[in-house]
Amino acid sequence: MNKVVKFAYMALALITINSINGCGGKGEATSADSASITKETENVKVLTLQSERIAKRLEVSSTLEGYEKMDIAPSITGHIDHIFVEVGSRVAKGAMLVRMDQTQLNTTRITLNSTKVELDRIIALRQSGNVSEQVYDQTKASYEQLVETEKFQDANTFVKAQFSGVISAKNFEDGEMYTGQPILTLTQINKLKAIISIPESYYPLVHTGMKVAIASDIYPESEFSGSIEIVYPTIDASTHTFQVKISIPNGNEKLRPGMYVRTTLALGEMNAILVPYQSVLKLTGSNDRYVFVNNEGKARRVSVTLGQRFDDKIEIIPVQSGDIKEGDQLIVAGQARLVDGSALNIMQ
Repeated sequence: MNKVVKFAYMALALITINSINGCGGKGEATSADSASITKETENVKVLTLQSERIAKRLEVSSTLEGYEKMDIAPSITGHIDHIFVEVGSRVAKGAMLVRMDQTQLNTTRITLNSTKVELDRIIALRQSGNVSEQVYDQTKASYEQLVETEKFQDANTFVKAQFSGVISAKNFEDGEMYTGQPILTLTQINKLKAIISIPESYYPLVHTGMKVAIASDIYPESEFSGSIEIVYPTIDASTHTFQVKISIPNGNEKLRPGMYVRTTLALGEMNAILVPYQSVLKLTGSNDRYVFVNNEGKARRVSVTLGQRFDDKIEIIPVQSGDIKEGDQLIVAGQARLVDGSALNIMQ
């Protein structure tokens, strides 16, 4: 009798455990299915893109440079006899900057003078037919070569300024052996330049002679002006930008090479795509910007360049032409959770 009771209790316990496990397993499967559905589909809101007419102004940051900059590095070796300037010295075009050791130049001049005497003697003998044409040609060639050598050595022994400017660096002192490193650096500051990169979509709108407004945080109340001097003819395939050289008069010398400035170009009225500023995402660790658009129910990531800002809206320009256009559905809510290819549930 005890064995029968014991067996009955064991059977009842086994049935109870199986019932509990069965209920729990079904519940877990349902939760897993629900989690899977939630993970695969993201709830988002979209905005249909439309172009707007705007007064286009393009602002690009840059660093100023001297319009001309020259390293004073003679093409001959030897000791530095004398340096006539110091850092900060203002020099005019043609001013003497450096005098190198004159030994090579003096030797060349002695040889040149003796060769000139020999050439004059051969010319006199040639007229009387007492010297061959070959001797005349060889002597004349030697003399002409020495003339060019003397000019070269003179220019590199007595080094002069090629333009007016300021001495911005000095690396040697009198009497030191010149090793090839620039002795001085001459920088023009009464005229400056800036090289800026502009998105390729603006290439048809930019041309030489355009006026450019220049602003510096150092002079918040002042605005400076410049003009486009060169529009470089090629597009950088990796950044899809082209470069422009801006010439900036600086007669009062308030601006200086190395200053950080903002350059603004007025490009006239044009159509542009404006989007809510918060819809544009930034790639962590870089300055790359991107948005997501609805591509037949899936998220498609599009790299963009930021243009002009209007209150809470900002102009976007696709990095690749045609990646985004009027009529596309831009994801403006829920985009932070997306990855390229995410399934979308578009909410009204």
